Amino acid sequence: MNALPLPPSGCFATDDDGPLHLYAVRAYFEDTDLSGVVYHANYLRWFERARSDMLRLLDVDQRAAQEAGEGAYAVAEMAIRYTAPARLDDEILIETRIHELGAASIRLVQAAFRLAGVEKGAVHKGALLAQATVRVGFVAPDGRPRRQPASWRSIFAQFLAGHAPASTDLRPNQPGTP
Repeated sequence: MNALPLPPSGCFATDDDGPLHLYAVRAYFEDTDLSGVVYHANYLRWFERARSDMLRLLDVDQRAAQEAGEGAYAVAEMAIRYTAPARLDDEILIETRIHELGAASIRLVQAAFRLAGVEKGAVHKGALLAQATVRVGFVAPDGRPRRQPASWRSIFAQFLAGHAPASTDLRPNQPGTP
């Protein structure tokens, strides 16, 4: 029996602006409107998936925190700018960067680019499709803001400094993942 592919989780990279998480998606028919253009709300879904998988790769266990009654992240603010349309079957690269780390929240900048190609392991971005600034806050089960777990803040601080936690595998988990 052949091995089954793993779900996508993206990978970490560093560029001139610092550390980032890269997550690839494809625009499917269900993502588009009648004209074949990706419906605007689907960028929010793609950004959410990229954020969640970045946290998973950093060993931030949101589910365990929620099940233990500690709390969960909730989007507190989002500003999004659409610059070009994605179309059916486009390969799209989502970049996520931590912009600011607070006691109870994180501000991230996320961008969706048309993927121009991958050559010799280097990802080539095409047109910027959309960019969002997102603030997620950690909230207690009653919905009130709460400090993020100290271990998570430490992980984010290490990431911002350009160091991933020792337990984090920075390699892509699938062939072809940027």
